[in-house]
Amino acid sequence: MVVTEMPTLTGDDFERSAERMRRELLAHCYQMLGSVHDAEDLVQETMLRAWRARDQYDPDRASLRTWLYKIATNACLTALAGRSRRPLPSGLGTAWDDAEAPLADGHEVPWLQPFPDALLGSDPAAALLSSGRLRLALIAAMQLLPPRQRAILILREALSLPAAEVADVLDTSPAAVNSGLQRARATLASVAVDEQQLGQPADAASRRLIDQYVAAFQRADIAGLKRLLADEVILEMPPFRNWYRGSADYARFISRVFALRGTDWRMRPAAANGQPAVAAYARSPDGGYGLHTLWVFATSGGYIDRNVVFSDQVVFDLFGLDRTIGPEPAAEGARW
Repeated sequence: MVVTEMPTLTGDDFERSAERMRRELLAHCYQMLGSVHDAEDLVQETMLRAWRARDQYDPDRASLRTWLYKIATNACLTALAGRSRRPLPSGLGTAWDDAEAPLADGHEVPWLQPFPDALLGSDPAAALLSSGRLRLALIAAMQLLPPRQRAILILREALSLPAAEVADVLDTSPAAVNSGLQRARATLASVAVDEQQLGQPADAASRRLIDQYVAAFQRADIAGLKRLLADEVILEMPPFRNWYRGSADYARFISRVFALRGTDWRMRPAAANGQPAVAAYARSPDGGYGLHTLWVFATSGGYIDRNVVFSDQVVFDLFGLDRTIGPEPAAEGARW
């Protein structure tokens, strides 16, 4: 009997092939975990596991992409065992009805983190951004799913893997995959997540809307801000538990911000989860401007319908934001 040696990935060939997929694996692990830092750790673990098991890879059974996704997915499932989900404040209960209420500390909660668009750059994985598959609202909703259903939804919907390949990744049957996908879709529908709407990429009209919002904010124009908000707009501010629904409460909270922090602000554009974002800097006693928050917007129908405001230094570091900026005016032609 002739024994055919199974082809293996070795040395430089493996590194080049695997490294080309690092960014899309990062996006995949982020979708599973809701944390950029955890996703980076799990991608590194995936690469290490793959390197150690490279002599077991059989290209006749699966593509390298599917094989790496299997390793990454199972690493994520192991990491998620026994962990609590990563929510946004709006996922923890009803909206607050007092915009003057003290900020409720939630630093003990493992909050959902935003994903810097720059981490995907022009990599093919950046298609997930333009397709809306990394939108914060969708990632937050997926936290409601059991981890295996989450994996099925991501592999089938975001990566368009056939049910048979997903079954191989999860060591289950295609019928179980299809059943899990149906249950996952039903859960998303029950929390009013419209995947078609979420799939709309940020366009020029959305960016103009955010420009108008920034201009009104810098004028401390509450009435102007309110005109840009959807009636049922959501404002939430991890790591604080407070969150508000409706343009009236939103406007009242912004009035409170101006009363506490003044009306002299500078802004810098950012991008997170395929959505427009803004780094906001408040005037400091020394005349400069200190980093205050990162705003991540969602828009629909010509209005802003969600603003997730992050004030965690961990998030600031993820986006490489300057802690302070000087008092000098922005360069001519610069945005804001």
